[in-house]
Amino acid sequence: MNNFEFKNPTKLIFGRGQIVRIADEIPVGSRVMMTYGGGSIFKNGIYDQVKAALKDFQVVEFGGIEANPEYDTLVRAVHICREQQIDYLLAVGGGSVIDGTKFIAAAIHYPGASLWDILVRQENNRGLQTVPFGTVLTLPATGSEMNCGAVISRRELKEKFPFSLPNNYPQFSVLDPTACFSLPKRQLVNGIVDTFVHVMEQYLTYPVNAMIQDRFSEGILQTLVEIGPEILRRQTPDYDLMANFMLSATFGLNGLIAIGVPEDWASHMIGHELTALHGLDHGVTLAVVFPALIDVMRAEKKEKMLQYGERVWNITSGSEDERLDAVVKATRDFFESLGVKTRLSDYGIGTDTIRTITERFTQRGTRLGEHGTVLPETVGRILNNAL
Repeated sequence: MNNFEFKNPTKLIFGRGQIVRIADEIPVGSRVMMTYGGGSIFKNGIYDQVKAALKDFQVVEFGGIEANPEYDTLVRAVHICREQQIDYLLAVGGGSVIDGTKFIAAAIHYPGASLWDILVRQENNRGLQTVPFGTVLTLPATGSEMNCGAVISRRELKEKFPFSLPNNYPQFSVLDPTACFSLPKRQLVNGIVDTFVHVMEQYLTYPVNAMIQDRFSEGILQTLVEIGPEILRRQTPDYDLMANFMLSATFGLNGLIAIGVPEDWASHMIGHELTALHGLDHGVTLAVVFPALIDVMRAEKKEKMLQYGERVWNITSGSEDERLDAVVKATRDFFESLGVKTRLSDYGIGTDTIRTITERFTQRGTRLGEHGTVLPETVGRILNNAL
């Protein structure tokens, strides 16, 4: 196991009826900006619950944060925060709203001339002062409610960049499973796939004798395999199923399963390009890229792939190559069973896009994967495998 330090300062407030608790977590006298997305919180009652909890605070609302939070939208929010002297943020939504709020928190006091530099010149972000914020989660997927990372898009450039700041964790996050009861199937599917691949990015690398981390990861994967189809099958929401899904998503990317182990994240970086170029849902890009990636990279990932196959899918018979084939197939079949197509051709994407992505990575000098061996030409092989 590798050396590690682990600290996660986010306070989780979990369960039915817990939104009222946010009033106890925000400092008295705070000037609060409440951020949200497309307006679903008005239909499911979450907006009214949050507003009631904030009745003793000065609140400025900022809605319309996109599914892939758009830089220009967030810059408008930053200007409002500066004008209104906002000193606390509350994100009410899924990972995109929370990611966007993290950018706003980092940008309000940013001293540079261009806020885009927060993303493209991250070496200058050390020590950056951020504004404190909390979250009310309405869509399990990204784990953003309990980590310090975010992904921001800029449509005019067709670019999408991740960033993280060690002092940019939510101070608290409210997880009420009933807030997710009205989610459409598409968002649930994306959340399940996103959570699954988050875990795999931290688990499916190479062995370092991290037995606890492996078992934590396998437990989350087994939970998703068990409850994912059941969540989608049910005509009426089930509290316990949603509760377990929410915790799977949160613990899938709150740093716990990453301690002392190598990480990959190549699937995410490749997937970001597909979203930037074609607007595909993030979960869809992962369902396309991840099975193709583990197929191409099977030599480097062989030991963990065989372990994953045995412990999650009960793949124990056949030669190594046959078991590795079965692992790739089981993973792809799981995504397909959720209703997600897993081939680029299913979305009308062909070799022109593959060429564009490999050229982008070549220009950036990109080296991905746990060993840094996923080079631009490797990305091309992965995407061709996904055709």
